[in-house]
Amino acid sequence: MVESSNSLRYSLNKEGLLPQEEMLETTLKKKEMIIGIPRETDAYENRVSLTPEAVEILVNDGHQVIIARDAGLQASYTNHDYSECGGMIVDTNKEVFQSDIVLKVSPLTLEEITQLKGGLTVISSLHLTNHTDKYIRKLMQKKVTAIAFENIRDKYDHYPVVRSMSEIAGMASILIAGEYLSNVHQGKGVLLGGISGITPTEVVILGAGTAAEYAARAALGLGAVVKVFDDSVYKLKRLQTYLGQRIQTSVFHPRVLTKALKSADVVVGAVHLTGAERTQYYVTEEMVRGMKKGSVIVDISIDQGGCVETSKCMDHGNPVFTKHGVIHYCVPNIPSRVARTASIALSNVFAPILRDIGDAGGVKNRLREDAGLRKGVYIFNGILTNEVIGRRFGILSKNLDLLLAAF
Repeated sequence: MVESSNSLRYSLNKEGLLPQEEMLETTLKKKEMIIGIPRETDAYENRVSLTPEAVEILVNDGHQVIIARDAGLQASYTNHDYSECGGMIVDTNKEVFQSDIVLKVSPLTLEEITQLKGGLTVISSLHLTNHTDKYIRKLMQKKVTAIAFENIRDKYDHYPVVRSMSEIAGMASILIAGEYLSNVHQGKGVLLGGISGITPTEVVILGAGTAAEYAARAALGLGAVVKVFDDSVYKLKRLQTYLGQRIQTSVFHPRVLTKALKSADVVVGAVHLTGAERTQYYVTEEMVRGMKKGSVIVDISIDQGGCVETSKCMDHGNPVFTKHGVIHYCVPNIPSRVARTASIALSNVFAPILRDIGDAGGVKNRLREDAGLRKGVYIFNGILTNEVIGRRFGILSKNLDLLLAAF
């Protein structure tokens, strides 16, 4: 058998040379990986990044999943649940940090960074406002590839993790408000919603994004009167379409908003804040002073600084305070209150990402193929690739696409 210069193969028989199908050598790209799930050290982080069911899928794909002992306990997943699904239970996070990929919910601490195996991949939240240049430089020194999962985009150009957590936070905000309106938490004893013969409670929602949508869904489902404010008329129209029913909407106008706040029982702050918007608050202290005594503010935007002037960041151990007679709930990371639901939502996003990385032959190959995953990368092989972080801390950043072409 001979091969011609145009890459066609020929076979020789009694009639001469006949063209044959070319047989090209193929190799398996798939890479079997060691995936590590550490135990969260943040006292108020109850979520876990993978459920036992997701671990089973990854193990059946040929990967090894290492889970730190009790990593899923706060989300009601036992060590036995994970081991039954093929996960390997280890005693310490240090053992987990020797994996190929470490998947974590809250950001790594400085101490945890020192325990990382050099050159691995870390997928976790970033929370940039809480970090210093020392934190970023220590990650760079470890030559890791770091991916912030809140910046990952899917094929529809959406942020799947942010959307899932926003859905949970929006719905939970109404349930939280209901708790603090009741006598159980020394509220004024009002049922959030409406029943026959009684004027329904009024809920004012600031913002018209995902969290606002799910807050509105929950409030409407309970029978409350819902008023939504946003600067975008397009978003307000879209929200009405999504909800399938009429809600009261308005652009942000101080006089209109002040009037709505005076009769509101619950205010949910669900505005996505940018740097330019931090010079002002949507709800001023004077507006809060005019609200009904015993009403409740749930400021979901507190992780970005808050959209209510009287808000201050609290935690799950001490979640509320009262100012001007108004109860304030200003806790970041609301999804951690419902850790099992939130863990399943996270796992639904992360498991397919990990499978795709394995099928592509590793993180580098997958980054070349997946533009949405590249959006989450802020350090690649120890090189900073995020311009925003670079400007913030005075660190030179490089273009990730050029780096991927070079490696």
